[in-house]
Amino acid sequence: MKKIVFLAAILAFGMSCNQSRDTRGIPGPDEVEVRQPDTVPASLEEQADELKQQGYQTFLYKEAGEEYLMQQYFIVFLKSGKNRAQDSATAATLQEQHLAHLNRMATEGYLSLAGPFGDDSSIRGIAVYNTPTLEMADSLARLDPMVKAGRLEVEIHPWWAAKGGELK
Repeated sequence: MKKIVFLAAILAFGMSCNQSRDTRGIPGPDEVEVRQPDTVPASLEEQADELKQQGYQTFLYKEAGEEYLMQQYFIVFLKSGKNRAQDSATAATLQEQHLAHLNRMATEGYLSLAGPFGDDSSIRGIAVYNTPTLEMADSLARLDPMVKAGRLEVEIHPWWAAKGGELK
């Protein structure tokens, strides 16, 4: 009797593992339809037109058979400010607020790249702003709590880079 119950349990288990799509609802690999994206990526010309409508400066650049969409960004040099005499607790709080500000700028799409320099020069770091105008980049950079406290100063320059380029 134990053998019959054991065999029945094995048989029931085996059958439950071999359920079809109709009972489990999961299609097999041969039943999955490969779909193409609903939209086709815009051409470089279309991307340039869209950016120009938003107030950005752009141009198309061709080199060695490749075409690039160049966009004007604004590089902000974060320099040592005149007020660097804060106590360590205040400096630590300002640093946290500074990083939160940069994170917010990145999250909102205004900041493309930021980081400190590895030496002890007066230029402490950079931030690359993705804004249509220098005035907007300047305004956003000056919202940084480190800048407001005078611990950092900003120096801003227009900077051109290929749209979608990456560091290697």
